Amino acid sequence: MTTTPRVTQRLMMERSLTALNTGMGRLARTQEQLSTGRLINRPSDSPTGTNDAMRLRAQMSADTQYSRNASDGLAALGQADSTLQSMSDQVRRARELILQGKSTGSAGPEARTALATELTQIRESLLTMANTQHMGRSLFGGTSDNPVAYQPDGSFVGDANEVDRTVGQGISVKVNVAGPDAFGTGADNLFNVLTGAIGNLTGDPTQLGGDLDKLDAVATTMRTALADVGTRYGRVETAMSTLTDANLTSTAALSEVENVDIAKAVVDLQMQEVAYQAALGATARVLQPSLLDFLR
Repeated sequence: MTTTPRVTQRLMMERSLTALNTGMGRLARTQEQLSTGRLINRPSDSPTGTNDAMRLRAQMSADTQYSRNASDGLAALGQADSTLQSMSDQVRRARELILQGKSTGSAGPEARTALATELTQIRESLLTMANTQHMGRSLFGGTSDNPVAYQPDGSFVGDANEVDRTVGQGISVKVNVAGPDAFGTGADNLFNVLTGAIGNLTGDPTQLGGDLDKLDAVATTMRTALADVGTRYGRVETAMSTLTDANLTSTAALSEVENVDIAKAVVDLQMQEVAYQAALGATARVLQPSLLDFLR
């Protein structure tokens, strides 16, 4: 035997109010989404979406830091590249001067003295460029706190430690050039070779051949360092481009998770307003009987 539940006025009222509150809640939520432009205004709106948004924001934060590292690395490598290029040009001029002085038949003492004077100026200029600073540190001095990499006598006072920048997950790139890697070491470094050549121009021109060979060896070292800088610059530049693309992708994904589709939300709002008004009308008709109606 089937039992039919008794529908009382109280039950009808409770169910009607529950339906009204549910409709009002949906309407309020859609209005909030339209006013804020966000689908998720609190974690309870979408626990899964909140988790996805947190993960995407963490990735974007890491990528932003990687981008800053890459930008700093590009600045350091770019400055090293331009400095080495300028120094290479002056080394070529120094070679020409030594070669002229080596030709004893065409260069007398006065001419060689003039060559030595110009070569001295070139050495001073090269020393100044070798002591170039980047962000308050010597560009070719490694991680040393010493404001210069080379003393006036040509001795290296920096260190050969690497300066690395992390430009991606597990991707670290060296962004500095230590002085000895670019200008040679000890007595055969660029500045000591030029000092010897300056002395031999006015003292013993027959020794200039050896100076020329040493300078050629330093020039080769500088070209190798320059090529290495260019390769590492390309790696950082590629990483920077990859990070930019990844940021765009993450931003689009975050927008899909968090942002409201305005057109869809407006349609939803209109539908919910219509549904709520209809529910109000129906409830008003259902709850019309008063106590006096029951006493008749």
